[in-house]
Amino acid sequence: MTTFRERVSDATSNPDGKFSLAEILEIFAAGRLPLRFTAYDGSSAGPDDAALGLDLRTPRGTTYLATAPGDLGLARAYVSGDLELRGVHPGDPHDLLAALAQKLVFKRPPARVLANIVRSIGIEHLKPIAPPPQEALPRWRRVAEGLRHSKTRDAEAIQHHYDVSNTFYEWVLGPSMTYTCACYPHPDASLEEAQENKYRLVFEKLRLKPGDRLLDVGCGWGGMVRHAARHGVKTTGVTLSKEQAAWAQRAIADEGLEDLAEVRHSDYRDVRESEFDAVSSIGLTEHIGVANYPAYFGFLRSKLRAGGLLLNHCITRHDNRHSATAGGFIDRYVFPDGELTGSGRIITEMQNSRLEVIHEENLRHHYALTLRDWCRNLVEHWDEAVAEVGLPTAKVWGLYMAASRVGFEQDSIQLHQVLAVKLDERGGDGGLPLRPWWTA
Repeated sequence: MTTFRERVSDATSNPDGKFSLAEILEIFAAGRLPLRFTAYDGSSAGPDDAALGLDLRTPRGTTYLATAPGDLGLARAYVSGDLELRGVHPGDPHDLLAALAQKLVFKRPPARVLANIVRSIGIEHLKPIAPPPQEALPRWRRVAEGLRHSKTRDAEAIQHHYDVSNTFYEWVLGPSMTYTCACYPHPDASLEEAQENKYRLVFEKLRLKPGDRLLDVGCGWGGMVRHAARHGVKTTGVTLSKEQAAWAQRAIADEGLEDLAEVRHSDYRDVRESEFDAVSSIGLTEHIGVANYPAYFGFLRSKLRAGGLLLNHCITRHDNRHSATAGGFIDRYVFPDGELTGSGRIITEMQNSRLEVIHEENLRHHYALTLRDWCRNLVEHWDEAVAEVGLPTAKVWGLYMAASRVGFEQDSIQLHQVLAVKLDERGGDGGLPLRPWWTA
């Protein structure tokens, strides 16, 4: 039996020799595949007894992989059904993605080998083809929807992700309908306990009490709005998602909270009221755009009374050096126009907006647990989810949530809560305690 190096040597020394699809993958992986790979040309690679695997079923899948290397090509082939994952459920492919992230390192082969790979694949597979219909337009083609982070384009981006189906989200998110990182009071806590604990933590950090006024921007299905209203706080929430706003308004009515809670289908920039006692931004900053942080935090500051508190809760990079632009898969299939930066940049922009940052913490491990539980819910309701939104869309959600879990586990992304206060003209903070006043 010939070795990997011998097969590569034979094919590169013979100008007319060709690599099989499995050999091509082996070359890019330097012969170290952590799973089993099979292809429609009959070739295979990787351990025979591997529990996890990838099966390339069609020539179209090869075209997707060859014309969009990286996560975008893999996503296109998988969503379209041309690439199948073996050993995992499509609602939670975490174990396969974790194995790839931990053990698979792609290396660019020498020019002569690369030329032979191109001949082996065939020029017909190097011509881009239409992506799956679930994919959003590339950034440069979204100009018809307005400039990036204009009100019109932001509305389109939010609707792409959040207006999929309230029923679908109910199956994935559970009764809380909360689509942001939970805070687990202990490792064995349920998702619902953890989400309620997150709202409790935010409420306490903001020092809210009956009679106060809270503005919750990017309020989603109104979880924070209703939590605060149940505790006597007059709360206004805003969301760009029509479906979210309708669901939240029904939930407010069902709980009899109309006198204290309101959710508007609106851009946060259209909020006219001011002098709020507190502002919460839970999972919105990712959609704002880093260049817009000064205007964003300046606007939120303008909504606060002197001594009022702002809590910003968002996903971040693990450092402040990486590009803010999301990868191809996330940008095209999940969060169009989404951007992430490090917590240092967020704190800097809040300080530059004349907000005094008084506390911050990283909850990345909690988000890994949250995503684990969302994937469990998707697996449990897989048949209903597929019937509701279709197999390709259900696969997108399983793929993105499981991949995000891997990112939090391996510290490529984090989740930070940053608490700040609007000082008065003399630097007064409204008499805040000297040390944190909330229960961790």
